[in-house]
Amino acid sequence: METLTYALLLLGALAGGFVSGLAGFGTALMALGIWLYVLPPSLAVPLVLICSVIAQTSTLPSMWKIFDLSLVWPFLIGGLIGVPIGTMLIASADPKVFKLSVGILILMFSSALYLNKRPLAIKFGGRLADGAIGFAGGILGGLAGLSGPLPILWANIRGWNKHERRGIFQLFNFTVLATALVLQTASGLVEIKVVWLALVAFPGTLIGAWAGARVYHALNDKHFGDVVLGLLFLSGLTLVWNSLGAL
Repeated sequence: METLTYALLLLGALAGGFVSGLAGFGTALMALGIWLYVLPPSLAVPLVLICSVIAQTSTLPSMWKIFDLSLVWPFLIGGLIGVPIGTMLIASADPKVFKLSVGILILMFSSALYLNKRPLAIKFGGRLADGAIGFAGGILGGLAGLSGPLPILWANIRGWNKHERRGIFQLFNFTVLATALVLQTASGLVEIKVVWLALVAFPGTLIGAWAGARVYHALNDKHFGDVVLGLLFLSGLTLVWNSLGAL
């Protein structure tokens, strides 16, 4: 492996790990943009799954006690039901048009939430609505690897505090991505080379996640919300840009 490949692999691992440690999601958003310069998608995508699980597992011990698990379980149940449905829909959906549509929606909602200066605390639907959002997020995750945006937007609309939102982001994405990784491994889609790449990326992922978690603990509710909406906006912009390029 060339020196440049090693350097970009570690840089992507650091960036992805940092954002995951900071926000509880976003490994793919930061890492893929770097790794795809030196790795084909067949290696980069499963590597993102592995590093996402590593980063989120490494920060769980320091976060676990501040999570409200009673808020998380409806999202987890809905998400686990939705993942296989999304996977089955891959054959019939146009991924380019789908990602473009989702990207536009993310841009609209994240911008609206950022510009809204009144605090939101919508109670509509209770746990049933939370489960439905998790179900939809699971379908999006199985179909296009987009498990995070809907639960993240919904948590902001609910008006939950920093720790409550972080618990949903991290535990939901960890569960969905770990499930996707297991399914891909069982299907023989994860090459042996990915394991070696993950070993190279492992130190960068851990260091990045540790640094991100430190910054997270220093943020107040408003600043954390701004970071999350900024990452969502960047995610939507990336989806739209890539989809328009593919079309």
